[in-house]
Amino acid sequence: MKMKEFFAYGEKVDGYDVRVVNEREARAGAGLLFAFGLIGLLNSITLGHVIFTKYFITFFTLDFLIRVINPSFSPSLLIGRFFVQNQTPEYVGATQKRFAWGIGLLLAIPMFYTLVIDFQPTPVNVFICVLCLLLLIAESAFSICAGCKLFNLIYKEKATNCPGGACEIRQKDKIQTFNTAQKIIAITFSIVIVYGIYTFITKVESKTFLAKKITEMMMSDAELEALKEKKMQEEFDAFEEEDF
Repeated sequence: MKMKEFFAYGEKVDGYDVRVVNEREARAGAGLLFAFGLIGLLNSITLGHVIFTKYFITFFTLDFLIRVINPSFSPSLLIGRFFVQNQTPEYVGATQKRFAWGIGLLLAIPMFYTLVIDFQPTPVNVFICVLCLLLLIAESAFSICAGCKLFNLIYKEKATNCPGGACEIRQKDKIQTFNTAQKIIAITFSIVIVYGIYTFITKVESKTFLAKKITEMMMSDAELEALKEKKMQEEFDAFEEEDF
């Protein structure tokens, strides 16, 4: 492969004015990363094991670095290609996908430093991890490329050939719209899901070191002081019981 060809981003496909990548591969790769990322997050929070998370974040950072340079050699995209190789390709503009993957790399770098090189779990790190998972599930499950939408807001030259034809203005078909009953059902269950997640996070007792550490980091000074006094009282009560 010639050096010039190596740095030519995306593939030339007949019928397209711009270089493209296969969105089916991108969605498959995003789904794989989401699955492993979710496993890593659950291992850290529920079991207190961070080794899987460290390996995943290292892979995630390297994978997105390769995607930004040349997606043809991205491990996750190549594995995704294996699963969708018998499906008709869905070509999307390579430029906006590179921009979106660049955002992913920018999110990955601070995670790599603070969770792999110098392990410092903070609410900010956890938020970035969750944000990455949300972006991955949005791409894999709903074919929503948030970076592509941001690309159109920043650059004058608008992107074309976006996933699902989202960049092209068109009228929605009837099956894509909501009637009143469908709106009520969708909104109601969305609220229930959000409230359930919030209740689980705030009400369920944290039983791992990482979860307790994150909970303490999110407390105010007054709450931390109250927690310290509570621990001291519990230790004092236990000491009193031993004496009797």
